[in-house]
Amino acid sequence: MDQHVLAIDHGTSGIKAAIVSARGVVVDSDFEATPIQFIEGGGAEQDPEDWWSALLKASRRLIDRHTELVDQIGAVCVSSTFSTTVAVDRNGQHLGNALTWMDSRGAPYVRRVMSGFPSLLGYNLPKAWKWISRTAGAPTVSGKDDAAHVLFWKYAQPEVYARTHVFLGSKDYLNLRLTGKCAASYDSMHLFWVTDARDPNALRYDDELIALLGIDRDKLPPLHASTDVLGPLRAECADAMGVPRGIPVVLGSPDHQCALIGSGAVRDYEPHLYVGTSSWIECIVPWKRTDMLHSIASFPTAIAGKYQCVNEQDLAGGALSFLADNILFHRNAFLEARMPDRPYEVLDRIAETVPAGSHKLLFTPWLNGERTPVDDGTLRGGFHNISTATNLDHMIRAVMEGVAYNTRWSLRYVERFVRRRLSPIRIIGGAAQSDVWCQIFADVLDRELHRVEDPRQANARGAAFIAAVGLGWIRFEDIPRLVRCDKVYRPDPANRRIYDDLFGAFLEIQRCSKRTYRHLNG
Repeated sequence: MDQHVLAIDHGTSGIKAAIVSARGVVVDSDFEATPIQFIEGGGAEQDPEDWWSALLKASRRLIDRHTELVDQIGAVCVSSTFSTTVAVDRNGQHLGNALTWMDSRGAPYVRRVMSGFPSLLGYNLPKAWKWISRTAGAPTVSGKDDAAHVLFWKYAQPEVYARTHVFLGSKDYLNLRLTGKCAASYDSMHLFWVTDARDPNALRYDDELIALLGIDRDKLPPLHASTDVLGPLRAECADAMGVPRGIPVVLGSPDHQCALIGSGAVRDYEPHLYVGTSSWIECIVPWKRTDMLHSIASFPTAIAGKYQCVNEQDLAGGALSFLADNILFHRNAFLEARMPDRPYEVLDRIAETVPAGSHKLLFTPWLNGERTPVDDGTLRGGFHNISTATNLDHMIRAVMEGVAYNTRWSLRYVERFVRRRLSPIRIIGGAAQSDVWCQIFADVLDRELHRVEDPRQANARGAAFIAAVGLGWIRFEDIPRLVRCDKVYRPDPANRRIYDDLFGAFLEIQRCSKRTYRHLNG
């Protein structure tokens, strides 16, 4: 058990490299930021070369600090953002920027594919049933999944589509760079919406769905299990990263699936809440089911024979980053202030001084539309019920509470989906480092939260566990005893009334304003 994994955690804001033991102990990590480009009309792109450069830099700095562990690093495994797509040519070169999970420019082409009479929520019902019965979902009309990205290239940038040899999720693109081999895992291909997932032990491409979507079958990669070894690490990559040549690269999983495993909640109906740039509530379920009205479905997971119930909100911690970057420290003629070295610790201290409910100031976190429990790309964020007594401190806490209200909205339908109350809930992600935000989540959700130790390292830990299982070092059944929680947050009964009242108002804002947002942004 002295074996370690070099786990690569690729998130929206950058690449983290971590040395993680087979028992899930994170020895150390390093991070390199990567930029994102927002484009008018719903575009959100990143340069895959920035990812690769960041991966090499973060890995090298980390390994140089721990040369004593080099001989114990027995594998590399990647976790990466779900539904970020790369078009790759025959030489393995990316054809321009990747379309991230926030890019919605493929929405019109998805609507064209899914339209027809009779329809519900923009879906032709007979077509939707073909997808739902086989995949448990369908291409989203908001256009933020891999299927929409491929359609965007096909119709808006046909020269890119024509030159594409294979479309890959971001994880599988990084694996291609690491090994020179092209493949995808069953879970990373799911949001292309072209795999039959009715039997979780025998996932495969579905030619009818591929034809309905209107894409070319030969532009899709071979499929393997997340725990399979894709191949040996290329010598030039190993030398650049500082790790042994020829160590195995395990296929790994997208961030959702890695986070679930890294949270330790790997048994049926054990929930976890991830709060990073985006947020989700998930749990393992033993069956395939779909709630089309609220965009909840059972997806393949890295654990063979299991599904996970997936429900994601578009922005969570990203809303607090927006507040810091675009409002608090946006430099102009009035403000030349420099962002403090630890801005989120300062925001935490300020939020603690504001009473629960932020004097009834409400924030809606739909800065980039929303995915669940409504799939509506036209929704937008806002502060509501501002008065002459409102100040910036109230706004800071209101952003935290608004993200929690949105999570409670999702939790309501997830619990209906799994037909049981989910508690306690494990919390992971960058926001889980904030005691005040964890307590806000516990109070708003009215659920006991257990914070996982090193919550920000859950994705890296999950990638390491996947590699460890694939190489026979551990079993998935061992994981619950290997992952510890360091703090419990219990709901404060004194805040129950104010948060119930404001949650009702939060839902009312969405009901009353959705038509206006559709008019402004549709």
